[in-house]
Amino acid sequence: MTDPAPHIPVLLAPLLRLVAPVEGRWLDGTLGAGGYARGLLEAGADRVIGLDRDPLALEMAAEWGAPWGDRLILVRDVFSNLDRHGQDLQGVVLDLGVSSMQLDRPERGFSFQKDGPLDMRMGVEGPTAAEIVNTAPEATLADILYVYGEERASRRIARAIVKARAEAPIERTLQLAGIVERCLPRPKPGQVHPATRSFQALRIAVNDELGELHRGLMAAERALAPGGALAVVTFHSIEDRIVKRFIQARAGKAGRANRFAPEAAEDAPRFEPVTKKAVGPDEDELATNPRARSARLRVARRTQAPAGEIAGADVGLPELRGKTGG
Repeated sequence: MTDPAPHIPVLLAPLLRLVAPVEGRWLDGTLGAGGYARGLLEAGADRVIGLDRDPLALEMAAEWGAPWGDRLILVRDVFSNLDRHGQDLQGVVLDLGVSSMQLDRPERGFSFQKDGPLDMRMGVEGPTAAEIVNTAPEATLADILYVYGEERASRRIARAIVKARAEAPIERTLQLAGIVERCLPRPKPGQVHPATRSFQALRIAVNDELGELHRGLMAAERALAPGGALAVVTFHSIEDRIVKRFIQARAGKAGRANRFAPEAAEDAPRFEPVTKKAVGPDEDELATNPRARSARLRVARRTQAPAGEIAGADVGLPELRGKTGG
């Protein structure tokens, strides 16, 4: 089958190798432009359930997915509900963060390099980034930037945002990017754009991405059959840390937070790690897809132990508690 889409799925080759054999029913919880779903179908999956909260992704999938017939099932939902749409699955794949399809469309408001409305919603529900930027208290803005974007200049940027919005609403992406740029030193060659961390932080806040990840990992635990594979691709350290700690905790290898903490009761492992360390892109992939630079893949397999619950704090889910930078 031909692939008309320009989207290049990140780390697809190592993912397929680590989850092999690909057979039975799989669920792609972040369908996007469909790179992983197609890869799974071509690798031998009998059926792939493709979830996405973005209506545009499903509209596009209805076209490119037509040749696959009933082997591809399209569902509009967040991936934290994935266990409602499939049980006894042979695999679950999650590709986190913003998709290239969303980033490349200025009207979606994700890009700090293209002018568009300050939206950043992956779906169509909930507050936009503009609503948060124009209404949140200064302390909350600083907290969002510091915790979700690891932005050291969070307080300085938050002050500048509050000052700017007092003069005129901040409604455009380049408008916000300019405010952030003026707060930070000019980047040196090879450094990321000054607004990168601030836009990441706002996007995470708008879409509750980290809460969604925590809930989605627990949903995958409930949905996978014994021996089923969980494969997660992350794009920044906060996401990767949550996935790492989830797998460690569910494999019974999390240990104690400190040596004075009481030992937790032994629990039957619910996952067995496949990857000891996160897998990154090789030189060949980076040459063809520079956006893969920050991608990290972790894979684990479900055991026969019954599913359970795990608190966000136990997987490193950060909380907004007034921790701000300069």
